[in-house]
Amino acid sequence: MKETILIKAAEMFLNLGVKSVTMDEIAAELGISKKTIYTHFSTKTKLIEATAFFIFEKISEGIGQIRKEDNDPIEELYVIKDFAMAHLRNEKSSPQYQLQKYYPKIFVTIKARQQQLMETQIRANLEKGIRKGIYRKELPLDFISRIYLVGMVGIKDRDLFPESDYTTNDLIEKHLEYHLRAIVTEKGLAFLTNFLKTNS
Repeated sequence: MKETILIKAAEMFLNLGVKSVTMDEIAAELGISKKTIYTHFSTKTKLIEATAFFIFEKISEGIGQIRKEDNDPIEELYVIKDFAMAHLRNEKSSPQYQLQKYYPKIFVTIKARQQQLMETQIRANLEKGIRKGIYRKELPLDFISRIYLVGMVGIKDRDLFPESDYTTNDLIEKHLEYHLRAIVTEKGLAFLTNFLKTNS
């Protein structure tokens, strides 16, 4: 039952926002009593915290599986991007913004884990790309990993990139292409150009 509650809570929080959804609404969607939810999660804050970690772990597991498939490093980044976007529902209700505003302690913990995961994943992708001759061998790996992360955080600034002009998916697509064009070899650029043409 606990995982069933987490799955439903994750769906509702991502689509409607953590602040908007009540425990009564989650219970109604599941066809159970609110008391049953409180048996597993003593407060709404505890449920939000557990749900945030649940979503993070699902995305982490999915990224791990994608990396095991050993796709071309450029294709791997796009597959990971599509997987993450599917799980975050294009962040329709800006769940991270709401976490930051209303549940800052949870936000700080999740953000630290996200950054660690992303930095590790980007570094592994860079090392694979260099081995395969797709990325330039002289790249400063720590710097590239961190500057990519800074960019991912920056594109979430809706003052700089208002929702009226950019969707989340569009921003991530543009940022990813910008990142790749800065690091690819001639061989990598040929692959990227063909990949973008084929998948546009």
